[in-house]
Amino acid sequence: MTARATRRTYLDVLRGIAVLVMIEAHVIDSWTREADRHLHYFRQSMVLGGFAAPLFLFVAGIGVAMSAQSKARRLDDERAAARMVRNRGLQIFALAFLFRLQSVLLSNGEAWALLKVDILNIMGLAIAGCALLWQAVRGSRARAVLFGAATAVIVFVSPAVRAMTSLAPLPDPIAAYFRPIPGLTNFTLFPWSAFVTAGVVVGAVLDAARSGASSDRLANLWLGAAGIAMALTARQMSFLPPLDPRSAFWSTSASFFFIRLGLMVAALTAAWLWEQRASAGRRWSPLQAFGRSSLFVYWIHVEMVYGLVSMRLHHAFSLVGAWVALAMFSCFILACVIAKDRFTGWWKGTPLTRERTFAYAGGASGAVNP
Repeated sequence: MTARATRRTYLDVLRGIAVLVMIEAHVIDSWTREADRHLHYFRQSMVLGGFAAPLFLFVAGIGVAMSAQSKARRLDDERAAARMVRNRGLQIFALAFLFRLQSVLLSNGEAWALLKVDILNIMGLAIAGCALLWQAVRGSRARAVLFGAATAVIVFVSPAVRAMTSLAPLPDPIAAYFRPIPGLTNFTLFPWSAFVTAGVVVGAVLDAARSGASSDRLANLWLGAAGIAMALTARQMSFLPPLDPRSAFWSTSASFFFIRLGLMVAALTAAWLWEQRASAGRRWSPLQAFGRSSLFVYWIHVEMVYGLVSMRLHHAFSLVGAWVALAMFSCFILACVIAKDRFTGWWKGTPLTRERTFAYAGGASGAVNP
């Protein structure tokens, strides 16, 4: 395989796109004035921003499969590999509470906000669960089938889980992982964890195609075709009555889930095609830089957008002005990423020349980088 294919830099590109969409969702939501929030283009902006979280979860699932398989080959111990991935998931889950603690301290928030369920909570638990499920069978094909089945189960039982009366006795901070509770839940395990299990399916396919550039090419092209077919089929199915009358299109609908999943699989192929261009790897890539620093960006930008530091900007712009502010803010965050990379290189004792900076920004993709 070529070095470019070996690094799977298109995963960095896809994650970098997710970072930009995430910033767009938060900036437009926080900084657009009330008078413009009823506009059609504001609603479309929010629909676009809604792809950030599932895309992060999806790429994390790809990382679970590829990381576990790589570690298993290196260690010749599948249990040890699964344990390492599970520990990574638990680490992300712990980071979710540290992130909330930061928000409470910087914005003088209420202590109960520490128990709020956000994307890192769901991602961490989903990764840990996938690591356990990964050990149940052997082989990429068997694992793809198993995680495909798990994805379907999670999606189709989500309306029933949210309606379960047995959840009522649970404390709200625990029940919030299973059904929405106002003020306490942004995400729930059902159906959001299904994006991680679906990512594992794709990761298993990509890992099985590691034998050569032609195999990788064929796998990505087939994935792209399958993604487009899935999105179109799910869109047609959305016009039919739902299988479960308790489902809501924008939250627990199977059609909406598979529309988004299909588009994300197709976007993976688009990112792969982008990395096949002749100039790929020869220049520093802002998208790859964002992708490699996605957790860092998530960590710093939320407080900048919603916190006290930008209080005067909250609901202060027209929709057009908010998009202009978004462009400027994205450049600022990119500058923060570059500064972080330089500081990291200095901390490691490596002088960063121009060439070293480019190499650092365009290196191998992280296995699981939320």
